[in-house]
Amino acid sequence: MVSSIDNVRGLTLAISSSAFIGSSFVIKKIGLKKAGDSGVRAGSGGFSYLYEPLWWLGMITMILGEIANFAAYAFAPAVLVTPLGALSIIFSAVLAHFVLKEKLHMFGVVGCILCVVGSVGIVLHAPKEREIDSMKEIWHLATEPGFIVYSCVAVVVVLFLIFWVAERSGHRKMLVYIAICSIMGSLTVISVKAVAIALKLSFSGSNQFIFIQTWFFIFVVIVCCLVQLNYLNKALDSFNTAVVTPVYYVMFTILTIFANMIMYKDSFSRNATQIATQLCGFVTIVAGTFLLHKTRDMGNAPPPPSDEICLDGENERSSHL
Repeated sequence: MVSSIDNVRGLTLAISSSAFIGSSFVIKKIGLKKAGDSGVRAGSGGFSYLYEPLWWLGMITMILGEIANFAAYAFAPAVLVTPLGALSIIFSAVLAHFVLKEKLHMFGVVGCILCVVGSVGIVLHAPKEREIDSMKEIWHLATEPGFIVYSCVAVVVVLFLIFWVAERSGHRKMLVYIAICSIMGSLTVISVKAVAIALKLSFSGSNQFIFIQTWFFIFVVIVCCLVQLNYLNKALDSFNTAVVTPVYYVMFTILTIFANMIMYKDSFSRNATQIATQLCGFVTIVAGTFLLHKTRDMGNAPPPPSDEICLDGENERSSHL
C-alpha cells in the first residue's frame, strides 16, 4: 500500500514537472530570439541570452519543473517518472502553436493524444519502487561492473561529440546537440535519484549526508546539468522547438531507462506482461512524438513555387534534419 501511495505522489509530481518544463521551452525560446536580435546567438556560441529577462523566467520555470521531477524520483521508479516527460511535449507543442506561431497540424494533435494514451499505459503498469535503506546500498549498485562500463562509455562518447563532432557540424546536425544532452541526462537521472533518496531518508531521521558518496552524486548532478543546459540552449536556438522537444524526449528516455535497468535492475522485478505493456506504452509515445516531428510544417505557410530557389538559413538547417 505504501508503494502505491508513493507511486501516486511520484505521478503527481511528474505531471506538475511536465507542465513547468514544457512551458519553459517556449519561454526560453522567446528569450533566445530576443537576445539573438541584439547579440551573438546561442547557436553561434554567444551568451547574450544571459542578459534577457525572459530567458531567466524560462529558467526559473524549468527549475521549478526540475525540482518537482527531482522529488518524483524519490517516490516512484524511473521507469514511471521518465516516460511521463512526454507530457511536456504536449504543453510545449500547444504553447508553441499559440505563442511562437509554430503551427500545430491536426496530425500533431493526434500525436499529442498518442503521447497521453502511452503515458496512461505506463502509469497503470508501473512497477513498485525498490526499497533502499542507505546511500551505501546505492553506491554498491553504482559500482557494479555493468554500470561502470555504461558510465565510462557515456563519458567517452560525450567528450568525442563535444570536442570533435559539435565543433564541425553541431550547428547543422541537431542530433549532435541532442545526443550530448541525452547521454548526460541519463547520468543526471541516476544521480538525481540517488540524491533524492538520500534526502528522503535524511528527512526520515537517517542522515545520508555524512557519506562522501552522497556529495559525489551531487557533484555529478551539477556537472551534468551544466553541460545539458549549454547544449540544449544551442539546440533550441538553432532548430525548431517542435522538433527539438520530441527528439530530445525519445533519446533521453531510452538512455535513461537503459541506464536504470543496468543499475537498479528494474526489469527483473516485473513479469513479462508488465514489461510488454510498458514497452507498448513507450512505443505509442514514441509514435506520437515522431508524428509531431513529421507534421511540424504542415500547418505553416505553403512553400514557395518550385521555380524559386530558397537559400535562407532556415531552409538550409531543415535540410540536414
